[in-house]
Amino acid sequence: MSDLSLTILPETPGDAQPIERLHERTFGPGRYVLSAYRLREHVDHILDLSFTARIGTLLVGSVRQLPVCIGETPALLLGPLTVEPPFRGRGIARALLERALAEDKAKDVRLVILVGDEPYYSRVGFKKIPRGTATMPGPVDPARLLVRELADGAFDGVSGAIRPDWSAVTVSG
Repeated sequence: MSDLSLTILPETPGDAQPIERLHERTFGPGRYVLSAYRLREHVDHILDLSFTARIGTLLVGSVRQLPVCIGETPALLLGPLTVEPPFRGRGIARALLERALAEDKAKDVRLVILVGDEPYYSRVGFKKIPRGTATMPGPVDPARLLVRELADGAFDGVSGAIRPDWSAVTVSG
């Protein structure tokens, strides 16, 4: 990434439209049927735990996180994470992930979950959630449901349906 002057900053309300256009370009209209989007329909992401990547003034990537519960255990759902196609393969997504996870840990978040490819996300410490331990609203390939513990043993004994954490909604406003 040495050829890039990359800036990663917390998302602001003014970033909403450019990020939506980025999601439209990179994920298309089919994104709305995904289980993770069903959760996003019910609770907003947390601005100060969601980040943008820019080269100069150009928005080239974004990661969002929203509050969820697994059963009764609070967690964050990370995603979507995306980078403009011409800028992929330059470490931007990794930089966004590392910033998000560092901020989560600094704010005493204990668990982060996502739906994604384990070979990619295991590089930043995510692992498969054991089959049947947690369920998403709608169909999800269990091999793609991943968790990252930010505190030792944070996932021990955790199970249940993954749902929006409405008690945390005020955090995002």
